[in-house]
Amino acid sequence: MSNVALEQNKAFLRRVSLFASLSEAQFDQLAAGSVRRNFPKGRTIVAEGEPSQSLYILLSGRAKVQRSDSEGKEVILAVLGSGECFGEMSLIDDAPRSASVITLESCDFMAINKDSFKAMLMQNNEMCMAVMKGLVRRLREADKKIETLALLDVYGRVARVLLDFSEMQGGERIIRTKLPRQEIAKMIGASREMVSRVMKGLEIDGYIVPMPEGRLLLREKISAYLN
Repeated sequence: MSNVALEQNKAFLRRVSLFASLSEAQFDQLAAGSVRRNFPKGRTIVAEGEPSQSLYILLSGRAKVQRSDSEGKEVILAVLGSGECFGEMSLIDDAPRSASVITLESCDFMAINKDSFKAMLMQNNEMCMAVMKGLVRRLREADKKIETLALLDVYGRVARVLLDFSEMQGGERIIRTKLPRQEIAKMIGASREMVSRVMKGLEIDGYIVPMPEGRLLLREKISAYLN
C-alpha cells in the first residue's frame, strides 16, 4: 500500500467514533489492513449465511440490514447511515453472517480485515468497550422494534418508522430522503398496499405533508399514534 493510500485510510478511520481511542501506531496498523470501496445502489455488500472476513464502516450513503426466509419473504432489521459499522458480531464469534446488507444508494465503505480488527480489540480496552456499547445499542433497538410490532397497530408502526427516520430542521421534523413504501412495509411486517393506504390517510388527516424530492414534513401530532 502506498503512503498516500495509507494516509487516506487513516483520515477516514479517524472520522469513526469506534476508533477514537487508538494510538498513532494502532491507526497505522489498522489502516494498513483496510480498503476503501464504493458500491452502487442495490448492491449486496454481505450476504446472510456467508463466512465473515471483514468489518465494514459506512462512510457515506445508506444501506439496509435485511433477512429473508426460505420462501423469499424479506424483513428489514435496520437502516444504516454514515459512520455506522456492521459485521463485528460475526468477526467476534466466527459465526456466519446473520443478515444481508444492501445499499439503498451509492455508498462508500471502509473494509477492515478480520485479523486487523481482532488485533485492535486485543490491544485496546477502550475500543472493546465501544464495540460492546454498539452491540448493546443494537439490542435495545431490537427490543424497541419487537415492542412496536407487538403493541402498535399498523398506523402506529408506520408512525414509528417515520419518526425514527426524521430529524429536526429549522424547528420542523423532516424526513430528508425518499422512503419507499415497500421499504416501510418490510420494516413493519405489512403489505405495500396497506402502507400506501396508511400514508394516504396520514396525509389527508394532516399528520404528514409531502415536500419536493420525496421529502416529508411530520406534524407533531403524529406521535399520538404511539400511545
